[in-house]
Amino acid sequence: MPLDTDYDQPEPTRDEVNGWPGLTVLEFGANWCPHCQGAQPAILEALGDQPELRHRKVGDGKGKPLGRSFQVRLWPTLVFLKGGQEVARVVRPTSAGEIRPALEAALVAV
Repeated sequence: MPLDTDYDQPEPTRDEVNGWPGLTVLEFGANWCPHCQGAQPAILEALGDQPELRHRKVGDGKGKPLGRSFQVRLWPTLVFLKGGQEVARVVRPTSAGEIRPALEAALVAV
C-alpha cells in the first residue's frame, strides 16, 4: 500500500484500528507541525518500500479520541500495530535509522 500523505481526513475509531489485519503504522501529527514536516523524509525512507504495510496519518489534537487512546503526547508519533495490537512506537524520529528497529519488531511480532 502507498504511504498516506494527509493528516486532514476522518480518523478511524479505535475499534476499526483494532480490527485491521496485518501490519499498520499510525502516524499521529498535524500538517502544520514542523516536527511532522521534518520527519517526512525519514518516514518515507524507512517505510516506503513496505508493500504489506498499511500507513495511516491521523490528525491529532485536543478532543481527538484515537490519539488519546494511544496516549500520544508528542508529534509525530508512529505506532506500529500487528493485527490491531501495538508492538512498537517511535516518537519524533529524525532519521530512518530511528524508525527501522520498530518496523523490524513489528514485522517479526506474532
